[in-house]
Amino acid sequence: MATTVLYIKNMVCDRCVKVVTQVLQQLHLPVVSVSLGNAVIGRELTTEEKDELNKLLQQEGFALIEDKKIRLLEAIKHAAIDWVQHGKMKTMPVNFSTFLSETLQKDYHYLSNLFSEHENITIEQYVMLQKIEKVKELLSYGEMSLSEIAEELGYSSVAHLSGQFKRMTGFTPTQFRKLKDHHRKPLDRVGK
Repeated sequence: MATTVLYIKNMVCDRCVKVVTQVLQQLHLPVVSVSLGNAVIGRELTTEEKDELNKLLQQEGFALIEDKKIRLLEAIKHAAIDWVQHGKMKTMPVNFSTFLSETLQKDYHYLSNLFSEHENITIEQYVMLQKIEKVKELLSYGEMSLSEIAEELGYSSVAHLSGQFKRMTGFTPTQFRKLKDHHRKPLDRVGK
C-alpha cells in the first residue's frame, strides 16, 4: 500500500492531533496515523485534495509544509516542546543538544545555525522560552512550590528560575502567581 506523509505546521499538543485527524476524516482521506507535526495517509493525494486539505488546516491554525528546511525547523520546535512540556528533560540522561541531534539524526551545529537563521533566536533561547511558558502554567495551577517547579524543569536553584523568569516576563514568580490574567502564550506562538 502506498502511503503519503504530510508535514503539518503548528501541531504542538494532543488536541492538535485530534483536530488534524478530524479534518482528514472530514475529507474522507484514509488516515494511517497522525502525530505531532505529521500525518500518514493511505494513498497519494491529488493536487485538488492537497489544496482543500491545506485550506481546512489553515482555518484551524495549521498548514501543510512542503519545504524541507521548514519541516526541519518544525521538527526542532516539536523536539523542544517534547523536551520541556512533556517531561523528556527529566527522563533523558542527556542534554537537549544531544537529545535533538539524536532525535533528528542531524549535527547540532547545523540545526542550531539553521534555526537561528530562520527564527532570529537561538535554539537555547527557544527552549528557555518554552520553559518560561511551562513555569507560567505550573504557577497558574498553584499546586507546586517554586522549588518543586525548579526541580521539575531542571533549574539549578529557585534563584536561577526566579531570575530568568523576572528577566523574561518582568514579574517575579510570586507576583505572577497573584495576577488574574497569567499572560500565557500558545506553544506554537512561543518565540514570535
